[in-house]
Amino acid sequence: MVVGIELSDDEIDRVFHALAAATRRDILRRTLSAEYSVSTLAREYDMSFAAVQKHVTVLEAAGLIVKRAEGRERLVRADPEMIARARALLARYEELWRARIDRLDALLAEPAGTPGTTQEPKNDPRSNEGE
Repeated sequence: MVVGIELSDDEIDRVFHALAAATRRDILRRTLSAEYSVSTLAREYDMSFAAVQKHVTVLEAAGLIVKRAEGRERLVRADPEMIARARALLARYEELWRARIDRLDALLAEPAGTPGTTQEPKNDPRSNEGE
């Protein structure tokens, strides 16, 4: 699967908002492996059908799940393409922070006395003046 389209700022906001709730993350996890009706999902949680439906709506708005009608039921499944796009975004953030940490590690590993560091002079004859 090739993921070539970057997420817009609005899409990023919707994805992070959708993933901010544990129930939505669990719904997404469940729908990765199978398609479920909203009513079946609702039975898995200690909340009303309407509350689960709202969670599904947030996930759908973020593009993380796809909902389709089959008769009177609404079936949902995870959208692997959008999940891959979100994963690519997180991988870019990870690369950014790893590079920053690597630069910080290199800076902290510089031996004393190299450019950019300060160190008191050793055995400076001027320091013994007046003794």
